[in-house]
Amino acid sequence: MKLVFLSMIMVCFGALISHATTMNEISERYVRLVLAVGEHDSSYVDAFYGPEKWKEQAKAEHQSLDQIRQSAEALLKSLGNNAETDPMLRLRHEYLFRQIQALISRVDLLIGKKFTFDEESKALYDAVSPAYDEEHYRSILKEIDKLLPGEGTLQSRYEKYRQKFIIPAGKLDSVFQAAIAECKRRTRQHIQLPENENFKLEYVTNKPWSGYNWYQGNFQSLIQVNTDLPIYVDRAIDLACHEGYPGHHVYNVMLEQHLVKDRGWIEFMVYPLYSPQSFIAEGSANFGIQVAFPGPERIAFEEKVLFPLAGITPSTADTYYHIQDLVQELQYAPNDAARQYLDGKITKDQAAKFLTDFNLMTMDQALKRVSFIDHYRSYVINYNLGQDLVKRYIESQGGTSDHPEKRWEVFKELISSPRLPSGLTK
Repeated sequence: MKLVFLSMIMVCFGALISHATTMNEISERYVRLVLAVGEHDSSYVDAFYGPEKWKEQAKAEHQSLDQIRQSAEALLKSLGNNAETDPMLRLRHEYLFRQIQALISRVDLLIGKKFTFDEESKALYDAVSPAYDEEHYRSILKEIDKLLPGEGTLQSRYEKYRQKFIIPAGKLDSVFQAAIAECKRRTRQHIQLPENENFKLEYVTNKPWSGYNWYQGNFQSLIQVNTDLPIYVDRAIDLACHEGYPGHHVYNVMLEQHLVKDRGWIEFMVYPLYSPQSFIAEGSANFGIQVAFPGPERIAFEEKVLFPLAGITPSTADTYYHIQDLVQELQYAPNDAARQYLDGKITKDQAAKFLTDFNLMTMDQALKRVSFIDHYRSYVINYNLGQDLVKRYIESQGGTSDHPEKRWEVFKELISSPRLPSGLTK
């Protein structure tokens, strides 16, 4: 009986090793396909910290888009049906399957296939943004209008009001450094990070985005802040949390630590930008602001530290954030502008005007956002819809605002495991 039992153990152990080998082979093929697409699409590979020779091979081989697509289809078949019983292995399988599907869809776009805005977002990001009509935004604008009396359009009055909250260029770095330090302090109280984790901060110009995290691997990031347009005081915490702690930098650090180094899941050595992973990354980075600064804690910190550093009167913070909370309710306007613009229903100039009318952007800000839409297309849904679904998921797991410790616990689990947008609604 002992020999029979031992042989059964050996068979099971051998099957586990064989399965792990198969998944690792599939993972390597996936990573190499992402790198291959990157040879056709310069913004596709957002991060890669695997073997340098893989990048060199991708460049040397320079597979055609048709070849990449065929290989990706074959890889999906190799992956097969998800028969995993272990929750993490099941998540891994689902993640890889959906990421490969998104890769195929991105290749289709590069080849020239036409998608509607909603078809594209579903294919690439595993989610579809709700659509709102103009009346939805007008009802919110009426509430903001009551708080900003005076002459001129609401947009012009709002912009005139906000001028008082611009961080002077000479004080920008000191404000950002203070915001980063506080975001890091709060995050480290709840998430254990590797001792050597860090990021470098740079100020840049002539970019379509306001901030960007370039993850380097080995727990290091390069974070760039775009100074093309004026930066308002509330953006310091927004960008420090979103790009740094507990946002993109921490998200990538956790994936590298828990999935690449601890589990050997090499598919997380690469981050394809146009994929469901970005929905989780952007959504968790945006919601991470509320996780780090729950309730009135943000205003209290900014009144005490950031407003004085920026030379802004601290007593104005409450009113400013009351207005900003209402403006936040207009957050889906960029999605609706992008949907109409990319579906050919409005022109570029009309899209910009939609943003000035219904998102209270200046024309310069609106044109900058439209240039972002031109480049990144349906990616815009990842910020607002991503935040809303991440928030809904974390709160459904008990991570409500009145249970901050549980909120941090669920948040940490989310950013340390393979997750898909569609999985947040199950």
